[in-house]
Amino acid sequence: MNYDEAVKHTWNLEEGHPRDKAERMRLLIRYATLAPSGHNTQCWQIRVEEDAITLLPDLARRTPVVDPDDHHLYVSLGCATENLCLAAQAMGLSAQAEFRPQGDGAIRVSLTPGEAEVSPLFEAIAHRQCTRSDYDGTTLSAEELALLEAAGSGDGVSVVLLTEQDAIERALEYIQRANTRQLENPAFRRELEAWIRFNDAEAVKKGDGLSGRATGNPQAPRWLGKFLMRAMLKPKSENAKLARQVRSSSGLAVFVSAADDRAHWVQAGRCYQRFALQATALGIRNAFVNQPVEEASLRPEFAKALGRAGGRPDLVVRFGRGPAMPRSLRRPVESVITSTTSAP
Repeated sequence: MNYDEAVKHTWNLEEGHPRDKAERMRLLIRYATLAPSGHNTQCWQIRVEEDAITLLPDLARRTPVVDPDDHHLYVSLGCATENLCLAAQAMGLSAQAEFRPQGDGAIRVSLTPGEAEVSPLFEAIAHRQCTRSDYDGTTLSAEELALLEAAGSGDGVSVVLLTEQDAIERALEYIQRANTRQLENPAFRRELEAWIRFNDAEAVKKGDGLSGRATGNPQAPRWLGKFLMRAMLKPKSENAKLARQVRSSSGLAVFVSAADDRAHWVQAGRCYQRFALQATALGIRNAFVNQPVEEASLRPEFAKALGRAGGRPDLVVRFGRGPAMPRSLRRPVESVITSTTSAP
């Protein structure tokens, strides 16, 4: 299978109505796995129960350098949960998600019969992507911004939309400072390198990670890609690219949790996912610029600059209109299912 065929297989969801309960559960899981994750690690395991689906963290897919407290991991679980709940609703099921803090933490989504509702956010799941390219700099309407803000707000999570140039420039300063610290950290670079797929064959074989296609980089054998990355991935050039991309955006969205715990991180993921799907439904692109929330030494200062010193900034996202990028890949559904049980 080549890359284009793998993309089609991943994102083409026109399979018709599931014929039985097992097919429906499998399709729900497939929708869940189309959520974003840091470095596209797909850091989830999924357990199927009689009338529920439980999402668990896959700790083997942690990124301990960029995400030492597993914050992004739980955000990703929240994103997958939101996809799952929207898909369940479209299939005539009522979905209730409960975060269970015991142990590693899991999210159990109970499923009961309900009214089928195919929402615009559900329809956007198959088209959403993190678009790592320049945007066209156009200003969004007040109505569009209001829809994005409503979608991105939730229980214990708020979204701050920065659309004025002065506010964007202040945030960009933190993005660049944090990016410099990350790129000057050898452990960060090694971890990033491990998740980059330097050519189509590698990307298709793994089904995860950051493919050259999705990041706009040329293909290369792994040995050459690693050499070029080590030679060319420098703070000065990367900060210049970040400045160009942020300034081409319509604005920045910063998601802030009222409390710094796993339950709120999951909620932040659900809020971001609704934001991203609403943006997709409006023809608006988005991409993460999370550096200032990933660098713990800068995070409190960044929160204070936002006027949110009492909360935890979870995510920083740029948004605007622009062309699509090639799609990323996902592992087969079977690879994320841990076990099937009828236990509650």
